[in-house]
Amino acid sequence: MSPDSGHSRITVWHRSLISGWMMATGGVSALALLVIAVLVSQYRFIALQLLVVPAAFLVTGAIRVSVSPRGVSAGSLVLPFLRRRIPLRSIRSASARWTRPIEVGGWGYRWNPGLSAMSLREGDALWLTLVNGNQFVITIDDADTAARLTNDLLVDGHKGD
Repeated sequence: MSPDSGHSRITVWHRSLISGWMMATGGVSALALLVIAVLVSQYRFIALQLLVVPAAFLVTGAIRVSVSPRGVSAGSLVLPFLRRRIPLRSIRSASARWTRPIEVGGWGYRWNPGLSAMSLREGDALWLTLVNGNQFVITIDDADTAARLTNDLLVDGHKGD
């Protein structure tokens, strides 16, 4: 639609990323612990408690990222309600660059003072600089398009929730 047609243009960007090794590690570990819990009663309690570890791999090993006039959203494909939403009003700028997990503290969901990340692999990453000075990083394919759209939305003045 043309800008003078009276209709606004809404642009949305979505990508998903699945870390095969994280999902496989989580799945195999969970299966092994369940087998131990069923077959060896003396280890049942500890095996069931240890399921937290493979669950973390499964929950953080597959993500979906969206950029829209509401902001940037990144969360688990396995448990979609586990999601980090950053409204545009909280974002100062966005950029994209090649990132290694060691730069952001490792694989999975990472939190460090001043920097949080969803890191599933080395590669393209969306870097958000927030208005409070912190950074949020998401490794995702086509991060350059996500950064451009985020910056365009910031320039256009979208500040929705």
